[in-house]
Amino acid sequence: MEYTTLGDTGMEVSRLCLGCMSFGSSEWRDWVLEEEESHEIIERAIDLGINFFDTANMYSLGESERVLGNALAGYDRDWPVVATKVYHPMDEDNPNAGGHSRKAIEQELDNSLDRLGMDTIDLYQTHRWDENTPIDETLGALDDAVRRGKARYIGGSSMWAHQFADALHTSRVETLERFVTMQNHYNLVYREEEREMLPLTEKEGIGVMPWSPLARGYLTRPHEEIGATDRGASEEHLYEHPYRAGGGREINERVQELADEKDVTMAQISLAWLLHKEWVDAPIVGTTSIEHLEQAVAALDISLSESDQEYLEEPYEPVPVSGHD
Repeated sequence: MEYTTLGDTGMEVSRLCLGCMSFGSSEWRDWVLEEEESHEIIERAIDLGINFFDTANMYSLGESERVLGNALAGYDRDWPVVATKVYHPMDEDNPNAGGHSRKAIEQELDNSLDRLGMDTIDLYQTHRWDENTPIDETLGALDDAVRRGKARYIGGSSMWAHQFADALHTSRVETLERFVTMQNHYNLVYREEEREMLPLTEKEGIGVMPWSPLARGYLTRPHEEIGATDRGASEEHLYEHPYRAGGGREINERVQELADEKDVTMAQISLAWLLHKEWVDAPIVGTTSIEHLEQAVAALDISLSESDQEYLEEPYEPVPVSGHD
């Protein structure tokens, strides 16, 4: 395993972050693993040197956090870096169970800590931008969470660059804790973040941990075989993103071609491309298979020449911004 500093924090994390959306309860989504199978993957990730884990309160409506917390309970708490998120409603009957008001953040943070079985969350992130709450209120609540020892760092996820810049500016002016990470939508077939967000994160020393690095499976197999897996057949969110537009089909074919040439998998080529980007700290890799987890770690050893990278990137064309909702 390779490790890197997460942005300018000084905190060391593995170059791959294990995404925990696929752990929890299959009652939430068909492809989600139950606890025993989830623990097997988490434990193998630890064996492989992964120390960075990302979850969210809304994954399996809290079960993902509980499963992750149980899996890590037997390990030294100082070793793993645990990230979770807040925003999406957790209770349809409670209007304050979502969003980024002070009330929502304080109660949902306590709920996450309880499910994780931890006193402090290493990285507490806003899952999306809350149009209904002023950013100074959100940052004030997050600042209090850090001062009370309930969170060590705060981060953001999937928003417009001007919103992120506003949040950073507010932190400076109000002397509040600032976002130190950006968890954004970024992969070979969705590169709109390169226009504004990634130059901003690079300028500000923000750690970048892309979600959906394999385009919800679109970059793991030939495009005509996407429906071959349980998730590919049932994951409605896959088809909400413009992966097939903007040269996506040709990029998919080029990934397959390069994978065959190097005798590796398409997923490994796609991950290796991200890992070659200097502004990326740790892609968030979700998996339901130990084999795929091991292949993801092996992608760290794949070298792509500049010409390889240019060949993969060349068909890309602008697509609508996706993933902010």
